[in-house]
Formats: sequence, structure tokens, C-alpha cells
Amino acid sequence: MEKIFRLTMGKAKCAADLGDGSERGEYVDQDYILHKLGRPLRSISLMYCYYPLDKEWPARISEAMKGSNVSFQWDYPYDDYFPYLGGLGGNTDGEPFTCMRDVRRHGQDVTLTLTIDPAVSDEHLAAIGDDLSTFGRVLLRINHEATGNWFSFNKRCSYQEVADFYCRASRIIKEHAPNVQTILCIGGVENPENGPEIEKEKEFSQAVRETDIWSVDKYMALHWGWPYDVAEPGGNSHKRDSVRDIYEMTKASYERFRYINGGKAKPMVMSEFNADGDVTGAYEQAEMVRMFCDMVKADNAEWFSGLTFYQFRDRGRLGLETEDPNNPNVGIEQPVMRTYRDVIHDPWFMPSMTQGGELTLPVTLRWGSSEDAEGIAIPVHFDGDPHFCELVFEDDSNLMIELNGRWFYKSPAAKTIDLMSAFYDKPLSGAADLTLKIFAPPATGENDLSAPDGQFNYYYTLGKLPKIRILTTPVELSKD
Repeated sequence: MEKIFRLTMGKAKCAADLGDGSERGEYVDQDYILHKLGRPLRSISLMYCYYPLDKEWPARISEAMKGSNVSFQWDYPYDDYFPYLGGLGGNTDGEPFTCMRDVRRHGQDVTLTLTIDPAVSDEHLAAIGDDLSTFGRVLLRINHEATGNWFSFNKRCSYQEVADFYCRASRIIKEHAPNVQTILCIGGVENPENGPEIEKEKEFSQAVRETDIWSVDKYMALHWGWPYDVAEPGGNSHKRDSVRDIYEMTKASYERFRYINGGKAKPMVMSEFNADGDVTGAYEQAEMVRMFCDMVKADNAEWFSGLTFYQFRDRGRLGLETEDPNNPNVGIEQPVMRTYRDVIHDPWFMPSMTQGGELTLPVTLRWGSSEDAEGIAIPVHFDGDPHFCELVFEDDSNLMIELNGRWFYKSPAAKTIDLMSAFYDKPLSGAADLTLKIFAPPATGENDLSAPDGQFNYYYTLGKLPKIRILTTPVELSKD
């Protein structure tokens, strides 16, 4: 490895994100997910709640009320997400911050879904902003699915009060954390035959104008009665829609959001996306996910900025893996895993890579976000398909590395990274010239706010390249 070149990572035509942990499943660490999917996602969605004025807080409500007579997932006093342990009087030692650091170390942004009691004070919201100020670009989804009636914030307030709280929370949190971008997730256009308006348009129009990102959650099939009943033919706790109808409603929602915003566009995402295997079975779940993503591509849908598959591992059938009922630390891969892996490796859903001029060491690498980073590209020649390929480091760098389409993580403690899995599914047919790509996200998962632009960028100076060991034959040849 003699030459190095500047490499800039930018936006995908449509970003691919992933939910990791919720009321239906536990958080799965990013090393495992990276090995299963072969590349980092743009963002990992984490789901938490903040109800600090309730007497049960900060317990997870299903644990605090274990054994109570509950027949629906959202019948508790507050939402059964993991408790957000920061905020006023809290700290950033526990969740969700341990997970956020893990996500960012692995070259991904955080989408924090946070349901918040609208009765909290401005001081509570300011404290949340202070919590998030060191985590680079954070996509904050406040009180999602806000035109529904199942979450506690909707049971405590009118829709207008929920909408007004969204605007207040967004403004205060961003005053303390300018690195935060807010996501408004509401119903959108649900019944096009009734006209072009979104759900609760009068109440949420100001929020549509003030938010940074528009979003809808769309399940092409969903069993909302889980886990308290079983979806059976003729039942009334599940539904299934056509893939085309879901796509068209999403597009119509975007057009109406833009109309409300005076014709000006903003990023449009789908913050929860899936088809429930409880309704479709495993095979049609995978087929529907693929059909929707194919429609996005075929329509050249530049208006659609990203989708988040909900979720990685699930106790029901909404995961790329289902949780082993005997051991929650074990996941059982579903057919949709292969489908989503194919989707996120399609160029339409992959970040752009632009190679620039030649560089000399030492070189400073900049990490702004998973859609705005500067790394290096190193040409590497292979005489043939390797039997051994590894990088040997002498430093404590924290790096994301790509070769032959597969990504690898190097922690500060790791000294040798085996790259052979980049060739197991994509062997070389002969001699080839490949490009080794290296980026440096923050080693601690947090930015250094003492830097002039530390709220938005993290910098790492790479002084020495790793040594690469390539062998195209076994160490010892067969004697047979």
C-alpha cells in the first residue's frame, strides 16, 4: 500500500436505517449486526420514554406493574419503552447513552425515538438537549405516531396540545443541542378517497412547518394485538394492505406536507417500515419488503429520503431475527434478513463515495455523520483470490473499513482485522485491483466539544497505515 487518496462519503439516494430494541425486543450490539448485514446503516433507531413526573419512574412500566391485568401493549400508565435515564436529575452513564456510543463508534448516526410527557417543564427539555449535545448528528423523533390514540401522551393531552408540545420541545432541545434534527412522525394521508388532507391537519400544520424531517410509520401488514392474542383469519387485531397502496399513501403524505410548508420540500422518511410476519408469514413478509423497495427505485423516488426497517431482533415476527424463546441473547434469522441485506447493498440505498486527490501521511480524517465524512482510499492489488487477507495495526485507532463491498470495525484495542469474509461470498476470479476504504468515527462515541466545530465534527489524525498481509495460497500446500 503505497498511495492514499482522499475519500468523501455522502448521502444515498435513499438511506437505509434499522431499529434496534423496543417494547418488543432487546438491544443487539453493533458488532453482531455488522457481521450479519455486512455494512453499517445510516442510522440506528433506539426507542425510549421519559415520564419523570410519574410515581413509577424511572422503572420500566411493565416491570413496575408486573402481574397487573393488562390486555393491550399500551394500557400501562406510560409507554412500555426502556426509560430514558438522562434529563433533569439524570445522567448519561446508562441507557440510552451506552447504546448511542456503541452506534456511533461503528460509523452510524442515532435516531432517538423518545416519547415524552407533555407536562414536563422547559428545564426537563433543556436537560435532554444538554444530554444529546456531544453525540454529533442526532435524529430525534419526539412523540411519534402522534395522530394515534395509543401512546400515553395522547391520552393525557388533546391533539393540539401534543402538536404544541412538539414545537416547544423541538425549539428548546435544539437551543441546547444544535446538532439535533427533529423528526415529526404523524399519520399523513390515511384515506385518500376522503381528500388530500393529512390526519389532524389543523392541529399539526405548525409542527409540519417547524420540524426538520417529515415521517410516517407504515406497516404493510400489522398484528397490533401482539402479544395478547394470536392473529387468525377473520380476527380484528390485525390488517394487511397492498404494497402499492402503502407506497402511494406515503407519496401523497409527502406532497401534502410540502403543500402545508408553502411548497418547500423537506426530507421525507419512513421511520418504521415492515410487513408483520404474524399476518403474512415469513415468505410473503420478505416479498413485500422487496416489492416496496423496488417501487422506490423504479419510481426514481428522489422525494423519499430514507426508510427504517423495524426491527433487528423481535420477540414477535417483526424482526430480521426472531428472539429464541429459550435464550433472549440468541436470534433466529428470518428470510427477510437476506432480503434486507440485498436491499442495503443495492447502490440506490448505499452512501455515495467520491475519491479525491492523493494525500500524504499524516492525514486528518473528519467524521461529520454517516452522510458527511472524509476518509481515505488505498489501492490494493491482488494476484488472485486470497487464502489470507488481514490488516495489522500498531495504533489505537477506531476505524470503519471496507473492502470488496464488506465493512469491518476496528476498535481501539484491536490490532489485527481479518478481512477474509469479504471474499467468501464474492471470491475473485483472478487478479484484481480493489480499494481499501477507511473512515474514523469517534472512538468514544461522542464528539469533543472543545474543538471549534466539535458539536458537528470529530477529527482523528492517522499517522501510519496498517500493514496488509495477503497470501493467495495456503501457508503449506497439500502433499497429497
